[in-house]
Amino acid sequence: MKLEIFYPEKAFPELYADVMRLHIFSDSKTFSDASLLSAVDEINSSYASIDHADPGQVTAFVREWFRIPELNRAPPALEALPIDHHIRSLWPHLIRPSDKPQYRSSLIPLPYPYVVPGGRFREIYYWDSYFTMLGLQLSGRADIIRDMIKNFGWQLDQFGHIPNGNRSYFLSRSQPPFFSLMINLLADIDGPEIYREYFPHLLREYSFWMDGEEHGSHTFRRVVKVNDDQFLNRYFDDSDTPRAESYAEDVELAGSGVAEAKAFYRHLKAACESGWDFSSRWLSIEKDLRSIATLDIIPVDLNALIYILERTIARAYLIKGDDEMSLEFEMKANKRALLIQNLLWNEEDGYFSDLLFKENKYGIPSLAMMYPLFAGIATPDQAKQTITFITEHFLKPGGWVTSNQYTGQQWDAPNGWAPLQWITYEGLKKYGADTLANEAAQR
Repeated sequence: MKLEIFYPEKAFPELYADVMRLHIFSDSKTFSDASLLSAVDEINSSYASIDHADPGQVTAFVREWFRIPELNRAPPALEALPIDHHIRSLWPHLIRPSDKPQYRSSLIPLPYPYVVPGGRFREIYYWDSYFTMLGLQLSGRADIIRDMIKNFGWQLDQFGHIPNGNRSYFLSRSQPPFFSLMINLLADIDGPEIYREYFPHLLREYSFWMDGEEHGSHTFRRVVKVNDDQFLNRYFDDSDTPRAESYAEDVELAGSGVAEAKAFYRHLKAACESGWDFSSRWLSIEKDLRSIATLDIIPVDLNALIYILERTIARAYLIKGDDEMSLEFEMKANKRALLIQNLLWNEEDGYFSDLLFKENKYGIPSLAMMYPLFAGIATPDQAKQTITFITEHFLKPGGWVTSNQYTGQQWDAPNGWAPLQWITYEGLKKYGADTLANEAAQR
């Protein structure tokens, strides 16, 4: 498949900015996902002849020259079905066939079928897909799991990383690195040869996240130097422009008192790479999104996931018969585990925390503290204290709350998110807190 990457915000910048400024669509993502009905030059030339300040003319122009995507409507709720049957009933609505190359669209066509979240989310998303695969496994759809992992492998071959989603405007960032967990899941289904098949892709994933380690500088892209030869990771984005999918909102917020717009945009996008967009985890001032400082934070969840990636690569080397490299990656993982146990452990309050490395202080408590338990990194005492802390501060009638900050951001109280419920459940069971895990699951 010949790959052609199309960036609508670059192809017709004046029209794009006007559509966003005039709020032609209530959701910026709608126009970012539209496909062209004619050539770029013809569209730009024709647009020059209308009044760019007239919302009616701009709206009519867009309707004439673009195919506007529709929302993926959810099927009617089938409340009478048991939950596993209900999940199976959703797959036909959410599985997409392999893509045909579209004429001038932000969509990056994938060669194999995949699952989308639905609604305004018309493309595959990286970290969501691991949890989707758990549902597919329950439904006996290993075929789709294989296809989705093939798509992620294809993206690693094409771009050197797995983008946030298969849109051109997502290429500058990734999402929490769950690829190694996907490989572990598929290996449980198809056997250990999966590690051989996806070995090059595991290394590419690792190289992407560790790009900069060899520079030896304090921070470079996603790498933060914490000691002479020790590194941890942060979320990042390679672009310092407004998000295409939230262009109007970003520009307006940047114009409302942000000191440096480019830095602000990069902090926003780095938070999107985390999947937690947005949370007071990333804010210097609790309820002010303009104070976002994601790049100045070493996130505990990210580093736990990279520890799992290092352990998975070690396992893959062992299966390939390279004991020396297997040991090297085990040592990398052990070194990272010690750093997490020491640098990202809030001894005073008894929980794992993000580190604001420029200020050398801990971030707010959030359910990300459960990732070191999920990964098996926590010592027994650290696990015990963390479990006590979340039970006292995070367990609510509906399950585990994301943080204990009420900021209005969706990744804060009073909201709980399904992936974090699962991470917490698995972390609790790994350290023997089965009764608590099951109680919270029932809630």
